[in-house]
Amino acid sequence: MTDAITLPAVRTIAVKGVVIGEGMPRIIVPITAASAAGALAQAGRIGANADTDVVEWRIDYLDIAGDAQALIELAPQVAAAVNGKPVLLTFRTRSEGGAAAIDDAGYGRLYAALIQAGAADLYDVEMCRDQAVVRQIVAAAHAAGAWIVMSNHDFQATPDTAEIVSRLRRQQALGADVLKIAVMPHDPGDVLKLLAATWQLRQSSDRPLLTMSMGPLGAVSRLAGATFGQALTFGMLGAGSAPGQIEVGTLRAILTALDHGGSATP
Repeated sequence: MTDAITLPAVRTIAVKGVVIGEGMPRIIVPITAASAAGALAQAGRIGANADTDVVEWRIDYLDIAGDAQALIELAPQVAAAVNGKPVLLTFRTRSEGGAAAIDDAGYGRLYAALIQAGAADLYDVEMCRDQAVVRQIVAAAHAAGAWIVMSNHDFQATPDTAEIVSRLRRQQALGADVLKIAVMPHDPGDVLKLLAATWQLRQSSDRPLLTMSMGPLGAVSRLAGATFGQALTFGMLGAGSAPGQIEVGTLRAILTALDHGGSATP
């Protein structure tokens, strides 16, 4: 009989009644509309959905994606529409699978303005942007009482486990509050690499983890990730933001069943 592994206590995030890093993984659902009116309508539907814990506002999809003032004016309306749920603001750049391109300086200026205006509760920051810009965004968010989800995406392949671990540790070194990576599998072994990296980080890191293997092949990582240390996962209500996302009601039911040992009721 082997000794039980002692895991580090997770540095939880408590925001608007949602605690990230304890219990079942919290479910994030994205707003993916292209217009302000569409975003508000989608925000209202997601806000009314009881299975959603956190709302991701994908501003890169918007036709005003680079207009800081327009986004600042829209942000309070989005916050009101989501019915008190925490908002994670994300500008996913085209180089990491997003809908819009922006240079490092513009990325930094946009985030600085949005953070100063209090546009969201959490901010997604891509770890591979200019490192000085990344550090400035992290410092500004923390000074404003907000949290950083630091992210990395590979829509082509799955790095080996050691490389995934290295990237996540780099995010922690840069001051991330949540460590995120999304990779594309080509076979079941790639999915296992992602899950193995997640478990390795869970044994050594105190940060909530958001890791996923994308596409239909990787869907199991969104469902069973809690076993390996995931604190968050993505679902969808209508349009998703990445391949392999699962409808939020189905996702909640499966996560609940797994949490209760196979039964959807306690």
